[in-house]
Amino acid sequence: MPDVETGEEAAGEPRDPRRLLKTIPESPGVYRMLDAAGKVLYVGKAKDLKRRVSSYFGRTHNRRIEIMVSLIRDIEITVTSTEGEALLLENNLIKALQPRFNVLLRDDKSYPYIRLTVPDTFPRLTFHRGSTKGKDRFFGPFISGYAVRQTLHLLKKIFPVRQCEDAVFNNRSRPCLEYQIKRCSGPCVNLISPEDYAEDVRHTIQFLEGRTDEVIGDLAGRMEAAAAALNFERAAVLRDQIQMLRGIQQRQYVNGQGGDLDIVASASGGGLTCVQVFYIRAGRNLGNKAFFPRVPEGMEAGGVLAAFLAQFYADKGLPTEILVNEEPEERALLERALGERAGHKVAIRHRVRGERRHWLDLALGNARVALEARLGSQAGYAQRREALRLALGLEALPQRLECFDVSHTQGERTVASCVVFGVEGPLKSDYRRFNIEGVTPGDDYGAMHQALSRRYARVKQGEYPAPDVLFIDGGRGQLAKVEAALRELGVSGPTLVGVAKGPDRRPGAEQLWLSGRDQPLILPADSPAMHLVQQIRDEAHRFAITAHRQRRAKARTASILEEIPGIGPRRRQRLLREFGGLQTLENAAMEDIARVEGISRQLAQQIFEVLHPNNQLP
Repeated sequence: MPDVETGEEAAGEPRDPRRLLKTIPESPGVYRMLDAAGKVLYVGKAKDLKRRVSSYFGRTHNRRIEIMVSLIRDIEITVTSTEGEALLLENNLIKALQPRFNVLLRDDKSYPYIRLTVPDTFPRLTFHRGSTKGKDRFFGPFISGYAVRQTLHLLKKIFPVRQCEDAVFNNRSRPCLEYQIKRCSGPCVNLISPEDYAEDVRHTIQFLEGRTDEVIGDLAGRMEAAAAALNFERAAVLRDQIQMLRGIQQRQYVNGQGGDLDIVASASGGGLTCVQVFYIRAGRNLGNKAFFPRVPEGMEAGGVLAAFLAQFYADKGLPTEILVNEEPEERALLERALGERAGHKVAIRHRVRGERRHWLDLALGNARVALEARLGSQAGYAQRREALRLALGLEALPQRLECFDVSHTQGERTVASCVVFGVEGPLKSDYRRFNIEGVTPGDDYGAMHQALSRRYARVKQGEYPAPDVLFIDGGRGQLAKVEAALRELGVSGPTLVGVAKGPDRRPGAEQLWLSGRDQPLILPADSPAMHLVQQIRDEAHRFAITAHRQRRAKARTASILEEIPGIGPRRRQRLLREFGGLQTLENAAMEDIARVEGISRQLAQQIFEVLHPNNQLP
């Protein structure tokens, strides 16, 4: 796919995008609209690049397109072999560049699977998120971690295949509680034969593949044989398994033939769009999830669904059928492109009847409910922002709120946090953590000064927008340090607010210290403005504590071993895994340390001496 540059202007002269049209070929490919700063405004694909790009400049468009065209200063194109190839490239670029005028689906989290370890005498079932390559077997994907855990919990009741860690399994001398409550068959202490265990594994695989009828038929035959042999206890166990499977089959059966399909429905309102996705695999409902893509104003439902489907399935497994509540734009092209990626035919249907219509209506209803909940939450958030504006005497509604907090344990491993709230709520991609160094342990003022200096040096350079309101978890002293730090940096503009706990440190009695005031502002406990302040302060506190605990845990479990020559990452990991943590390792004798693979007696002595600096070996 060669890149084709659309021409160059003389140095110092701005490009007129209309002058570039004559150099664009009549080929399929992807085009990128750039603004004066070189930032990508929009990424699109076309069967005929020249015709598509020219269309932006030769006729009247809706307001969204007109605004975009007015900002275009350059156009870049990439020629592709086919239109389907252009579609896939377009969506890869959209995900990478996040253009302002495209529909953006922010869903980078991988989907979870159930993992079965093979080959293994006693395979293990476990939750898995990540790559599905390798020798093990993977079932899914599931729409959420909750759906995976719910399925694993159910499987323990029907087929007691072990789910414990290998380290636990290999070191058991007697069965655990899971065996006592009949959620495991006790393979760790050989309470089940490998043949019987393999039978449970086979049934588990059949169940996860949707072949429930085969499992029930097999269990029914074994139940009759057990009853004929007068083994009524065994027959009762098999009967209970069949009843549970019948119940699951009744609850999760989708259609007469089973199969794989996804159900995608979108609903819009109040400036937001919700897309609800139901996952159906082997005739079973694996759960659903709501997405809220950023959609440019004026885009029709068909365009939203087309953009969503192309981005959503760019890195996910594809079913054979996708049901949608509106026909996506260029449906045939989308089917071909997704089919090429999946390696099998993919059908996108929106006119369906019977059971499929029921499920599609259910997905649409869920999308509307999720949309109403999000709009209700945003309405409440907007009300709290307006109450905060009035309480602080601001002229305009604050668009960006930031809050800093500091966390440490008696001065150890100090971390400062910065959380950001925008017009729709928390902007977690803008959160930042600062590892504080070179400050006297326990000096919160110094830690706050360092964090603010580092953050707002970048704000001054234009890397981040400046906040309208800056909250500090602290009173007048902290506020004075903040003012000094910002003066040194030459930063002005944010309204500074110190959030101090009241005299009795009771929630709802916080005092708000503002620059230039001798007395704190005390808002009623039921004030929407106070609720917003508490939400932001608590989020900063949570984020700082989480970062501090992670840093402290890492230091306590790794740093002391990193100081020992000859202990690299693999040996360190092996030691901690063998002893289950640093505390157990500290209590171990030198002979026990020397038994670890890769640890010589001389190295074990070094480790022992580092862990026990005041002890002498006998």
